[in-house]
Amino acid sequence: MYFRARLASLVLVLAALCPPIVAASDSNLQQPLSSPGFVHFYNIEYDEAVAYFEQELKTHSNDPDAYNHLAQSLLYREMLRNGALESQLVSSTNAFLQRPKMALSAEDKARFSDCINRSLDLSHEALAKNPRDIHALYALGVAHGLRANYSFLVDKAWISALRDATAARKADQQIIEIDPNFVDARLIPGLDEYVVANLPFHLRALGFLAGVHGNKEDGIRQLELVRTHGFLNRYDAEILLAVIYRRERCPQQAIPLLRDAANAFPRNYLLRFEQVEMYSDLGNKPAALQVLAEIEGLRRACAPGYKDLPPEKLKFLEANLLFWYGDLDPALADLKQVTSRANEVDLGTAVMAWLRLGQVYDLEGKHAQAIEAYRETMRTAPESAAALEAKSYISSPYRRKRSAG
Repeated sequence: MYFRARLASLVLVLAALCPPIVAASDSNLQQPLSSPGFVHFYNIEYDEAVAYFEQELKTHSNDPDAYNHLAQSLLYREMLRNGALESQLVSSTNAFLQRPKMALSAEDKARFSDCINRSLDLSHEALAKNPRDIHALYALGVAHGLRANYSFLVDKAWISALRDATAARKADQQIIEIDPNFVDARLIPGLDEYVVANLPFHLRALGFLAGVHGNKEDGIRQLELVRTHGFLNRYDAEILLAVIYRRERCPQQAIPLLRDAANAFPRNYLLRFEQVEMYSDLGNKPAALQVLAEIEGLRRACAPGYKDLPPEKLKFLEANLLFWYGDLDPALADLKQVTSRANEVDLGTAVMAWLRLGQVYDLEGKHAQAIEAYRETMRTAPESAAALEAKSYISSPYRRKRSAG
């Protein structure tokens, strides 16, 4: 869903769920949700956010934050289009790392690059005058983090992403040294600690090189501190913790956090999607189906944020839930509907629908039909982890390894 601008390549393994927040000033902080641009951003209305922040730049052309606002909106708009903000894509480290590059338009690439470069220049100019300028340090870290995300998602350039991730974290650490009470600056260091602690050893080595040793408990503690006492990043920490608690198999701790965020951002349908996932993890199938019914009701009522949701998207969510609970016949019916109109959904949903269709056929002993679905999976997104998985089932039919989840 959404996450703060500074989350970088290692952090992206977990954190596609939280929107970025940028400080207006270290001495005169402005509540982020007082900005219509951020209200649009948190509600995943990225076209509106981009338009608002373009106008903001016209009157704040010397403020590095203004450039960061626009850059992050451009990047997240593309992430939403690519289906990269949904938890299925971050619930598994390898699945996320294996995602193909995102393809921004040439115009958006140039605009993003120009904004980041200008933000960095303005921040460095301010720090040359006052190395303890918290506002400049904060903006500097955001710009580096956005560029790290871009390097990972668009260019798949790990070294560049890691370099910017390190610079972003160092900026946060400087802020904490200057003002230990600036709680919001603990978001990224805390998340880094958690993520690196969960990486395989060969990837953890990158964390050591970047100065992060990895401490799961300390990372969660810092994020809880931001959620409880932060001003700028409360919701960012809240949503990140929801993802973390899911990974830690504690969905009962995640659900209240998602409910709170959904109340704050009622047009953000992804927050309700996440609740479906969490209830499923908890083993509460009726509650998961109830949330799906609520989403469908909002769609049919043409509620803001929901009226343009493709019904096939909701059918896939239902099918995926039923699949894990072993309700194969209704899951099959839903998946047939989705795959028959795969062009109506995002690429991530389409490729997963074909994969699930093949798996259902295999579980029903119809391997010839499963093979056709697996081949469609591979044709739909040849470089995806789903395509690689589908290929393995062509010669060795899918068999369920666990009952539900």
